[in-house]
Amino acid sequence: MVPLHRHQIAWLSADGWRRVLGGSWEGDARECVEHWAERRLPLVVTRQPDFLSEGHLALGLSSPARWSRRPLLLQVPRSDVAYFDEFPLLGRIAPQLPGAARASAIALAEALAREGVSARAYGSFGWQAMTGLAYTRAGSDLDLWMNVSGTDEADAAVRCLAQWSSSVRLDGELVFAGETAVAWREWQAWREGRTRGLLVKRLHGVSTVQTMDAFDRQTEDA
Repeated sequence: MVPLHRHQIAWLSADGWRRVLGGSWEGDARECVEHWAERRLPLVVTRQPDFLSEGHLALGLSSPARWSRRPLLLQVPRSDVAYFDEFPLLGRIAPQLPGAARASAIALAEALAREGVSARAYGSFGWQAMTGLAYTRAGSDLDLWMNVSGTDEADAAVRCLAQWSSSVRLDGELVFAGETAVAWREWQAWREGRTRGLLVKRLHGVSTVQTMDAFDRQTEDA
């Protein structure tokens, strides 16, 4: 069984989409879901709520501008997922970025790679690359998630991210062992002593830690 993590892409089977379409969707939501089903577009693994039915997954559909950017939440049987995938790598979406940000994205991807870290673009740029639909607008952030092996690699990744100088704002998360994730800007501030607490995100909840020992226990227990 494939381990799950937030921001993971899920592709439904034909039967899965038939079951989704049988739901009580109305108005724009119905039109959007029908578009997704017809073209077999991807969904994303979200935080899994406590009320989720056994054997089901919570999957998100981030609708584009055409449907007012409305987020939709779906509950589907895990057996309806044909396969899992990931958001595109930063280098792939670089051509979508405006002006000088393209070169900055390529340079960032190369700098992270030298530290053994790969970056994947989720958010508006990631969805646009996967679906071909209009998601981005003036002022859209570039959201990245990066797997890191531990504290040293996280600090190295943040040093690369901190060199970003484009007008496009850079946001996103560092993902540690056990799929424990933290916002990279919050990690930077916490490591520099500019904040006392660090918000830790996991597939089944969130918590706040104050010390590195507490953070290490979170990654070990996740």
